Amino acid sequence: MKLSLEVPLNRVEGDLEIRVEVEDGVVVDAWSTAPQFRGLESVLRGRGAKDGLVIGPRICGLCSSAHLFTAAAALDEIAKVPVAPHGLRARNVALMAENIQNDLRHGFLMYLVDFTSPAHARRSLYEEAVRRHRPFAGESWLATLRTSKLLPEVIAILGGQWPHSSFMVPGGVASLPSPTDLARARQIVTLTRRFYEGRVLGCSIERWRSLRSAAELDAWLDERPEHRDSEVGFFIRFSRDAGLDRMGRGTSRYLSFGAHEVPEGSTVRATDGDHLVPAGLAIDGEVRALDAGRIAEHVASSWYVDYAAEPEGRSPRDGGRHPLEGETRPYASGREGKKYSWVKAPRYDGEPAEVGPLAQAMVARDPLFVDLVRRDGASAMVRELARLVRGTTLLSAMDAWLAEIATQPGRSCTPDVVVGDGIGSGLAEAARGALGHWVVVENERIVRYQVITPTAWNGSPRCSAGRRGPWEEALVGTPIEDPEDPVAIGHVVRSFDPCQSCTVHAVDARTGEPQRRFRV
Repeated sequence: MKLSLEVPLNRVEGDLEIRVEVEDGVVVDAWSTAPQFRGLESVLRGRGAKDGLVIGPRICGLCSSAHLFTAAAALDEIAKVPVAPHGLRARNVALMAENIQNDLRHGFLMYLVDFTSPAHARRSLYEEAVRRHRPFAGESWLATLRTSKLLPEVIAILGGQWPHSSFMVPGGVASLPSPTDLARARQIVTLTRRFYEGRVLGCSIERWRSLRSAAELDAWLDERPEHRDSEVGFFIRFSRDAGLDRMGRGTSRYLSFGAHEVPEGSTVRATDGDHLVPAGLAIDGEVRALDAGRIAEHVASSWYVDYAAEPEGRSPRDGGRHPLEGETRPYASGREGKKYSWVKAPRYDGEPAEVGPLAQAMVARDPLFVDLVRRDGASAMVRELARLVRGTTLLSAMDAWLAEIATQPGRSCTPDVVVGDGIGSGLAEAARGALGHWVVVENERIVRYQVITPTAWNGSPRCSAGRRGPWEEALVGTPIEDPEDPVAIGHVVRSFDPCQSCTVHAVDARTGEPQRRFRV
């Protein structure tokens, strides 16, 4: 028996619709639709080269520092200027603070809230879930709200405000905070670390980082009551009982653009190469070097005019184009054909790729997550677990870089930077994963500006070859135990932390007409 469901999901950023087809209690197909046109890239065309530093961060109110970072990095490349060491440290710290704040709020204010759904009322851990994660009342919900609201203060100390600051400039940052302000920023990092160790993990960060396999994670869970009763411990126990470790498997390709370049002379040690978060593509345990030239965007299923023949002198990319060659010409076809989203379909070497904390862990060859994926696959549980603990890899570096800014002499910015004509790209790891800005400046004006967000990677529609995007693929096989309350769809989609607010809808895949409506 086939069912078509309309399932609004709140607690996400932007507008998003998911159409699913359910057969015999299992999702058999899915389509991801972004019903809003962003358009800021079109706004930037014809403006001054540095206008991206002001307009770019306004693409998103949650990860505006990441958009500022990538906009500034693209101008660094055009100006052919190195980033001053303290400017690099300040940029890194701001990006880390934003990512950690997002991880805490998504995990404990948005994701684990679904554990309090009436659909889980029969589970033995349900009452504990309500006590911990009931919105506006749960003890963990309130504790997370109090702690996470401190982290934007670190960005405001460095950049004057959050969100939508513009303190990053070509060659570094506009200025550095006073010693008193830097001490306050370090205090916030310390308080956040205590929150992770006392509530999120129930152990020291060093103890958590020592786990190297799925078996060691299981042993850790039973090692001490503090581990079992921590937020991570509870998340693992509830997720396994609810089957989240068996649902949400998408693509087996993981992409990271790399982040947090380590300045020369820093006490922080790079994980791989010269970045704390390495860049690359992980496939079946093998990690390949990143080649940004292999990125292409497809519009076969997107509401844009189809690409003409490949530009002369360029190699074919199976129907897609590199961001520096692509076109953004809206074509709102409605339901007349196969186009169904305003999001383009980014592909790497012609294939979809998952981005985000789990992808970062896979590219970094984190032994715990490599083994979890090997044993259980890239489930919704493993994907969300990677987000819940990502801060353990960042907090020590944040504190070290703030201390180095306070105690070591150094410039905040390379002097006398001139942004002339040229081509530049800025790549970074935002809260949800790989983010890129591609810019072309001619006659001191922007003539091309293209952005690929993490959600474009994860929530992309089908490409020219008909391949589903990562969370479209992850939804296939999701069990729908109760069609009156299909909470599992929310578990899978939210494990990618979609940057779309208001609602996600699933509608009739055959007619486009809503058949049933249930709140998740």
